[in-house]
Order: sequence, then structure tokens, then C-alpha cells
Amino acid sequence: MAEDSDVISPEALSIVASGGCIVYPTSTQPALGCLPTSNALDGLYAIKNRPSHMPVSIGVADLEQASNLVELTDDIPDLLASFPEGSLTLVLPAKKTLDSRLGADKIAIRVVAHPVAKALLQATGPLTATSANISGTEPESNCPDTIETLRKAGHKVGLVEGNTPGGLPSTLIAWYSVCDVSDCASIEVLREGIIPADEVLLWWKSQISNNGETLGM
Repeated sequence: MAEDSDVISPEALSIVASGGCIVYPTSTQPALGCLPTSNALDGLYAIKNRPSHMPVSIGVADLEQASNLVELTDDIPDLLASFPEGSLTLVLPAKKTLDSRLGADKIAIRVVAHPVAKALLQATGPLTATSANISGTEPESNCPDTIETLRKAGHKVGLVEGNTPGGLPSTLIAWYSVCDVSDCASIEVLREGIIPADEVLLWWKSQISNNGETLGM
């Protein structure tokens, strides 16, 4: 069996490096990836026909990559370990202000689970992890169909092959560390996805109960 990194073609890496977009597999839906730079985001937003005031998430291979972009709290590893890998996306404080299309000071980060996605992001660094569809249309369940749909719409997009289960996207959570009040100890489910909101909030309540006090940084 080929190594996961073997399915990532030099062409796909070249497209990313030059500021282009690629479709790559995740543990849920195909993602549309580009470098988190202004020029690359211009292309991604044109492909998706996405309003510029709607930020997109960033995919990372692991928390070490995430730590270069956002401030992590000590309890985040426990949260991620409590749910299937790749099933959650967390909005966290940016270490430095990024493009507003990435959330500026509050960045949505997803640690990917798909082995091909991990290998890709280890090779390229963090990439956008937004769904690979034109805004307002249903995402395709696999990468080849996604590429065909986007190319029929006239877009030039690269492909990283890999199987995807399709279905619901990751569950998007605003973590307590992005609250404007320093002693705020609450989380908010911004988008219910593969993990039901009730399960996330139950985990949070158990953390509060176990700590016996408001969680801190």
C-alpha cells in the first residue's frame, strides 16, 4: 500500500505554493485549501462566490501547527481527545491579526484526522479547510465529483485524492478564550455538525463540575 504522502502530487504542492486552490479529503467532506495569504484567499473566495464578511476555517496537521497561529488553553487537548479526531473546529484567539476572511483576531482551527490531509498539511503548512463548494450549493460527498463541479463552473482547482465519507461537517465551537470578558467561562456551538451540540455542552458541564470553579487560561 502506498504511503499517504505518495498520493499528494508535486502538481498539487506546486498549485498551493503558487497561491492556488486544491480540493483535499477530510474525515467528513472534501475541503477547499489554499495558503492563508491575501492573494490566495482572493482566489478561494472567487471560486466559492463567498461573501468576504464570512470567514473560513484553517486546517492544521496537529496542535503544534495550531500553536503558531492561535493561543491554546490547557484543556483543549482534553476536549479534542473526547471526540473523534477531526470532528470539531474551534474558534480561538489569534496570536497576531490575520486577514479578516480568516477571522482577523478570532480564528477557526480544525485539527484534521484524514491521513492524506495530515500528510498534505505537514508538507504545506496550514491551509484553509472550508467546504469545497460554491456558496449556496450542497457540497459533493467526494473529491472527484467536487473537482468536476468546480471545473464545470470554470474554476481551475487542483486535486489531492482520497476517500471521504461525506455527511455532516465538523461542529464549530467558539471557545471561552475568545470571549471579550476575561473571566468568561462558557462555550458556544456556532454550527452543529457531526457532533451534536448537546454532547459538546455536556462535556463542558462535566469540566466545570470537575474543576469546581470557572476555568481559566
